[in-house]
Amino acid sequence: MSVSHVPSGSADGEFVRTPSGALVPAEIDPFHRALRHVAPSGLIGATTQTTGMRRLEAISGKTVGASGLWMGQTHVPASTASANHHHGASETAIYVVSGNPRFVFLEVDGEEPVEKHLQTGPGDYVFVPPYVPHREENPDPRTEAVVVIARTTQEAIVVNLDGLDWSEVRVGD
Repeated sequence: MSVSHVPSGSADGEFVRTPSGALVPAEIDPFHRALRHVAPSGLIGATTQTTGMRRLEAISGKTVGASGLWMGQTHVPASTASANHHHGASETAIYVVSGNPRFVFLEVDGEEPVEKHLQTGPGDYVFVPPYVPHREENPDPRTEAVVVIARTTQEAIVVNLDGLDWSEVRVGD
């Protein structure tokens, strides 16, 4: 491949000519020059799991070479609650696709800790900050809840806990 210097575009101004003749920034490696498609049949179930739920990995380092993002689905069967857990240093964004999952955490900013329940439905979003102990519940006796999850790490960090209190949380895990 030949390298051409172009004054704008990439941070250092260097471009690489691909075999097709296109100029791309030199710091972009060949694997990261194309969009990646992951069909439902390509989801991976070999992720860290929490009792009561099934996580499926879609976008990650393993599936598409992502370096700072993890995205997938979580399925919570009818009349089920997950185990208590947190996601380490990862921020987590949740989009409710179907069902009415409930997200449970311990509000600790008042005089006494209080268990809080966020009741959600299709189209709702939930943000889970790093290290916050929580669990998902699906109180509906007939309908599975399905959510899409995005995390700021490329892997599905899950630390299972005995309770919702912060006594088992180790920052840095």
